Amino acid sequence: MSAVARPAGVGAVLAVLGVAVGVLSLVSGDFPLPVRDVLASLVGAGTAASDLVVLQLRLPRVVVAVGVGAALAVSGSLFQAVTRNPLGSPDVVGFTAGASAGAVTGLVLGGADGWGVPAAAVAGALVTAVAVYGLAWRSGRGVAGYRLVLVGVAVAAVATAVVTWLLVRASVQDATSAVVWLTGSLNGRSWPQAVPLGLALVVLLPAACLLARPLALLSMGDDAAVGLGVRVQRTQLLVVAVGTVLAALAVAAAGPVAFVALAAPQVAARLVRTPGPHPVLAALTGAVLLLAADHVAQHLLGPVQVPVGVVTGVLGGGYLAWLLAREWRWRAS
Repeated sequence: MSAVARPAGVGAVLAVLGVAVGVLSLVSGDFPLPVRDVLASLVGAGTAASDLVVLQLRLPRVVVAVGVGAALAVSGSLFQAVTRNPLGSPDVVGFTAGASAGAVTGLVLGGADGWGVPAAAVAGALVTAVAVYGLAWRSGRGVAGYRLVLVGVAVAAVATAVVTWLLVRASVQDATSAVVWLTGSLNGRSWPQAVPLGLALVVLLPAACLLARPLALLSMGDDAAVGLGVRVQRTQLLVVAVGTVLAALAVAAAGPVAFVALAAPQVAARLVRTPGPHPVLAALTGAVLLLAADHVAQHLLGPVQVPVGVVTGVLGGGYLAWLLAREWRWRAS
C-alpha cells in the first residue's frame, strides 16, 4: 500500500469507527433510544423528550469527548516529535499539570466558570511552558528534547504541589468538585465546554498540520534540518505554543485525562507505519480512544459512572509500562 493510500485508508476507518462509537453513546443510557429517534433529533425532527436527551444531555458529552481526545492527541504528537522521545507528551512534560494548576486556581480562588476556566487553564499552561522552555533553553543551541522532558517533569511536580496547596485551603465543596475534575471526567459536560475547544481545533489543527513537515525534518537532527531550511528555534517555539494551548483547553474542558496524549500519537504512527508526526490521524485516534473509554466509564459498573480518567489511567498505565520495558530491552540489545 502506498505512503498516501495507507494513511487515507486508516483515517477513513478511524472516522467510521468514531461515528459508530458516538452513535452507540447517543443511543445508550438510562433512557435508551432507537437509532431512528437519535437521527431524527439530530436533523431537527425529534420529539421533545428525545431532543432533550440527545441534544442537551448526550450530544454535548460526545462532542467534548471528541474534542478533548483530538486536542490531547495532537498536542502529544507535536511534543513527541519536537522532543524526539515517545515519553514527550504534555502529561509528562508538565504542561497538563500547569493547565490543571491554572484551572484549579481559577475555580478555588476566583470562582471562575464559563469561559473563565479555559482562560485560567491556558494561562497556567502558558506560564508552565515559559518556565519549562526557559529552563531547558541553552544559548546558541536551543532546546534539546531530553532537557525539555527532564525539566518538564520537575516543573510538573511544582504545579502538582500548587494544586495540592489550593485543595487544602479550599472549602469542602470546592475541593470535592476540584478533585473530581482533576481525575478527568466528562460527566455533566455541556455546550459551554464544547464551544471553546471546537473553535481552538478549527484554528490549531491546521497549524499543527503545517508544522508536521518541519518537525519531520527536525527528526533527522538539528544540523540536517537547518541545512534543509528549517528554522529550528522558531519551529520549537511554535510547536510548544500550539501544543500547550491544545492541551490547556482539553484540560479545561474535561480535566487532565491521563495518557491519551501519550498513547494516541504512537497508535496512529503504528497504524500508518510511516515516520513523522501525523496530526490528523492522531486526532482521529485520540477521539476514538476517548469516546470508547467514556462509553466504558459510563456502563462498566452498571448505574455507577466512573470518571473517564480512571479508565484511561488503567489502560495508559499498562501501555506506559509496556513502552518503558520495550525501550529498556531495545537499549540493552
